[in-house]
Amino acid sequence: MRTASRHLLRLAPWLLPLVALIPLAALARGGGGEHYSRGSDDSGGDGGGGEILWIVFRLIELAFRYPKVGVPLLIIVCAAYFYYTRFLNPTATTQRALDRREAEHRTQVSEQDVQRWVQALKSRDPQFELDTVLGKVRKLFPALQEAWFKRELSPIRPFLSDATFQRFNVQLQLMAAQGVRDAISDVRLLSVQLIGLEQSQWFDSIHVRVRAELRDTDVPASASDAEALAAARKAPHDSFTEVWTFVRKPGAQTRIGQDLFQGKCPNCGAPFKGGAANTCEYCNAVVNSGNYDWTLSEITQGVEFNRHPADVSGLREARQADPALNLEILEDRTSLLFWRWIDAQSRGEASRMAQVANSEMVSQLGQEIETLGKQGKRRVILECAVGAVTTRAFEIHPDGHDMAHVEIRWSARMGVGPATGRPPQLPPVPQRWVFTLTRKHGAKTNTSNGMATDRCPQCNAPLTNSGASTCDYCGARLGTGEQDWVLAFAFLSETWEARERQRRSAGAQLPSPARPISPVEAPAAAMASPGTDNVLDVQERERLLYMMAAIAATDGAVDASERKLLKLCATRWSVPWQNVEMALNSGPQLFNKLIPRGSPEASVFLKNLVQMALVDGRVDRKERRMLEAAAAHLDLLPQLESMLDKR
Repeated sequence: MRTASRHLLRLAPWLLPLVALIPLAALARGGGGEHYSRGSDDSGGDGGGGEILWIVFRLIELAFRYPKVGVPLLIIVCAAYFYYTRFLNPTATTQRALDRREAEHRTQVSEQDVQRWVQALKSRDPQFELDTVLGKVRKLFPALQEAWFKRELSPIRPFLSDATFQRFNVQLQLMAAQGVRDAISDVRLLSVQLIGLEQSQWFDSIHVRVRAELRDTDVPASASDAEALAAARKAPHDSFTEVWTFVRKPGAQTRIGQDLFQGKCPNCGAPFKGGAANTCEYCNAVVNSGNYDWTLSEITQGVEFNRHPADVSGLREARQADPALNLEILEDRTSLLFWRWIDAQSRGEASRMAQVANSEMVSQLGQEIETLGKQGKRRVILECAVGAVTTRAFEIHPDGHDMAHVEIRWSARMGVGPATGRPPQLPPVPQRWVFTLTRKHGAKTNTSNGMATDRCPQCNAPLTNSGASTCDYCGARLGTGEQDWVLAFAFLSETWEARERQRRSAGAQLPSPARPISPVEAPAAAMASPGTDNVLDVQERERLLYMMAAIAATDGAVDASERKLLKLCATRWSVPWQNVEMALNSGPQLFNKLIPRGSPEASVFLKNLVQMALVDGRVDRKERRMLEAAAAHLDLLPQLESMLDKR
């Protein structure tokens, strides 16, 4: 008995965590909106915790009464539990719960703030009523879900900015290319609440928190609506929090009974019949411009919402040449270009970018698509979703063009697959890119179009996907940047930051913001400012780990020690190991571009890894080994010590 007691005392440090952690795992629930940064699904429920505890205590009792049997059995159970938690990494459900908690934290506001925002809006629009606006959101939400489910967006087209419409349209096309459709049922809107207001001379922007739940699954694209509903009803409920941003031009007034929800033009009140141009046939008003009524311009995942945007370097200088330059229109335009970029790659048609990107960008994209085509392959992009769009900097280029650098955080299951046939199995990978837009210096922002950013700057007609680099209506040359922003470059964030460092070291300084935070410094800034951007620790760790796995697989072989270090990192950073394994198997194709070894962007990437390892304030022996392995793969081992010394 004393021997058994000694065994149990030795096992006590393992038994206490076992007893403490089992209820937490049992109570974990899933959640999350859309497909953004979803990890792998694991099962979890709120039943079974009591039964497991009962088994544990029975094992302890058995060990005391029959030590020869009970103690070995208890050791086996504890070892199995340790292996399960450490190596099988059941963290996806827990991570979703943490995401919901983070979203809750980021979207909390006081009633005093809400009242202050309402009064600010009433000072410009005496007829403004918060309940009326939130009532429209309650109508738009189920209408949007129904349009998405039926794969017919025309009923909601007038309520969406051009970029938001493009987002949904491309997502539907990507799913169709995959041979699936999204089946949803039991849609329930839990709450809507005003959580923010930004006012400028160009737009009033209101942020509305949308909490909802639904059942969601994928079915074959050929499935009927009835078949899709039946499949969805078998799926578990999925809850999520999103922030919907609506914009309206200052000076626009609430017109009771005269809006799109009443089937009327918000400008002249005449009957509005819809149409692809979103233009009133009586007064020619573009109804989704935000000039006359609230237009949905952006949907941000709750975990990415930041009500305190950082200052943008160079914005003040850029406005000297274009006083109407504003981030609302620019970021909507960037989002539009992003979805055109995704669409062009997915279809393998670079010409679909011809109207919104310069010729160099279209040519480069065409060469990449052609190279894959010669190999009998294509770029596969599935479940693409955007987390946030944020302007980073402006600059005036010596060639007489302005440049805007806009960061896009997104995620997708992407890789390279056969030109025909079933796409490969791919993990969801968080992505972080900087899109550089260019425009002739002196060109002016067309504020009369508002959020209708997908139009010809010459004749104002809607742009098409004809593949021509001219307007289908007036023949004006497009993609030149003479009058509107066009896409010039799309870089991984590390590549962009490395280029900016090189420019600064060469003496080409960007104007400094009041609170300079570069993308590479963002992880450290997030750790120092909890509650502002600390979700970056989650998505950024996952992105860095997948890229590290892809880099490790570039030589065609990953040895046991490398796999062990990656598994350690996955455990420490709460990244599902099965996703990391898929990243290893996919290799370099997992990313559009992979960081070259020994390059300046590799140095930025390694610095990001060091910052992520320092999330708890120190780098232990095992984490150092992981960093050393990564540095060796990047050919930057000598730089690692200096990075660690500067921490």
